[in-house]
Amino acid sequence: MSSNTIPRQRSRSSRQPTNLIQYIQDVGQITVATLLGATMLGSSIAAGGLVGLAISFRNLPDVRVLRNYLPSETSYIYDIKGTLLYSLHDEANREVVDLDEVSPHLKRAVLAIEDSYFYSHRGINPSSVGRAVLANLQAGSTVEGGSTITMQLVKNLFLSPEQSISRKVAEAVLSLRLEQVFEKDEILEMYLNQVYWGHNNYGVETAAQSYFNKSASELTLAEAAMMAGLVQAPEDYSPFVDYAIAKQRQTTVLVRMRQLGWITAEEEAAARAQPLLLGEIKSFRSSVAPYVTEAVVQELKDIFGNDAVLKGGMRVQTTVDLEMQRMAEETVQRNHALLRQRGVSADQMALVAIDPRTHFVKAMVGGVDYTTSQFNRAVQAQRQPGSAFKPFVYYAAFASGRFTPDSIIQDTPVSYPDGYQYYIPRNYDGGFMGNIPIRKALEVSRNIPAIKLGQAVGINRLIEICRLLGIESPMEPVVSLPLGAVDLTPMEIAGAYATFASNGWHSDPTFIVQVTDSSGNVLLDNTPKPQLILDPWAAASLTDVLQGVITRGTGTGAQIGRPAAGKTGTTDSQRDVWFVGYVPQLATAIWVGNDDYSPLGTGATGGGVVAPVWRDFMMQATADMPVENFRRPSDFAKP
Repeated sequence: MSSNTIPRQRSRSSRQPTNLIQYIQDVGQITVATLLGATMLGSSIAAGGLVGLAISFRNLPDVRVLRNYLPSETSYIYDIKGTLLYSLHDEANREVVDLDEVSPHLKRAVLAIEDSYFYSHRGINPSSVGRAVLANLQAGSTVEGGSTITMQLVKNLFLSPEQSISRKVAEAVLSLRLEQVFEKDEILEMYLNQVYWGHNNYGVETAAQSYFNKSASELTLAEAAMMAGLVQAPEDYSPFVDYAIAKQRQTTVLVRMRQLGWITAEEEAAARAQPLLLGEIKSFRSSVAPYVTEAVVQELKDIFGNDAVLKGGMRVQTTVDLEMQRMAEETVQRNHALLRQRGVSADQMALVAIDPRTHFVKAMVGGVDYTTSQFNRAVQAQRQPGSAFKPFVYYAAFASGRFTPDSIIQDTPVSYPDGYQYYIPRNYDGGFMGNIPIRKALEVSRNIPAIKLGQAVGINRLIEICRLLGIESPMEPVVSLPLGAVDLTPMEIAGAYATFASNGWHSDPTFIVQVTDSSGNVLLDNTPKPQLILDPWAAASLTDVLQGVITRGTGTGAQIGRPAAGKTGTTDSQRDVWFVGYVPQLATAIWVGNDDYSPLGTGATGGGVVAPVWRDFMMQATADMPVENFRRPSDFAKP
């Protein structure tokens, strides 16, 4: 049987359907003649005639609904380079393909074993059905099927699996109707995409990918014959369950194809002898980046709804680079173990890396081990950033036009009314440095200068800037806000620092580049549309000062051999420690702490605990990136 034996698909609009009951009445002679030949409707005709038959099937579904039928499909999530991260589906793991995307070998093999007269009958095959009816009458129950591919399709789509004469009659009537409305190729295409192939694989494409790790279009004769043999009892005949039985079924299919003259004896022998390389059961595989894909799935469900995500066959390109993601996960696990060895009582760690040029999330780790804790601390845990919040204050000061990195600030005692008492800020070391440049104050993370600058620019203005930067967590206009008296997620603070790295250009951070349906129609497009929201001179001035934090300040443990800017963060009682920093191409925030808010131990600081972790990750992540210098404040006009 040549590939031309199977006709090319024609437009589904080439025929106009009629009402089902009207059809039975109008073409009664054809229907009755066919069913009489099959002997299936003899008793019905004798009992009530055509009018009774029409009334009996008044409530049968209208097969025309299949013109708009969209079977549930598996959705796939990929990294930014197209590597599959995860697939998710409801009850059916399915990828719909066109008939011309199915190997001719598989089409022939399925037809040979399931319905070799498919292209010559009109929905039912009188001879095979006749044999089945006689066998069932003799046995007094349904013991033989005789169903055509058309009958199998309507049974799967419209009818219950009940084995009864009345259901078989309904199946026959619907099959005849289906053949009047749809072309043969259309019916075969629907069947191949609908049929169950075992191990939660619905449709030929997912089955081919699972059994042989290739597309249905690439199946060889040997592979196609084995797959075709599965249809009658997929799990029983599965090569994953019993390879010997699967080979027996393959032989049965090949013999039938040879008997029909669709393959030669030589082709049969070659197919039987061909070694088969099996794939793996893929329907229930876990994600290769679970913290990422769970966040992506949640975002998709918020936008499109649960059913669309689980059944809509979405193709989701994420922003994540799987190679960098693996670096991040390994960095977190390795350094968590090292910190425990050093006596740092840290149970958890989170990491977020964002490209400042696009605000695409390149890597995200929500915890040390997803298998033991699915809580995603990168996007769900709100923790105090401590001194990692100070850059927001210093940017506000520079943007006001009243301060430069070389302006002098007083690191001297101060107090502020706070209800019925006074708030008295203190430095980490308990001392004071007197008059110092703003640059120095931030490099060594003095608290009192940050408080004074906060008062100078206004706490409400500071909150406005944070909102511009995409920080949505609640903020109270308290005097201590410049010292990080607010709960933020690592994602929020990483996204804000990425805007500093881009000299004020901002897009909303996202995990998703684009979402399409299985036909390629774009459902969501997150092409970056950056907006300049910060003063470039002030942002460049802040970056200039934050470089000093790494070269000679509290963050020397974060030196990576190229220009980098960053800030340490340590909260009271050492409950949260941070390092957040960036190069022009990548901004990364790392948090270390405990879910129960217990302290990490005396002396645990962002510079001592987290800066080396940040250095470890950034050395790997930027290894193939060209060294770039930050733009200087002199490149921009001062406000």
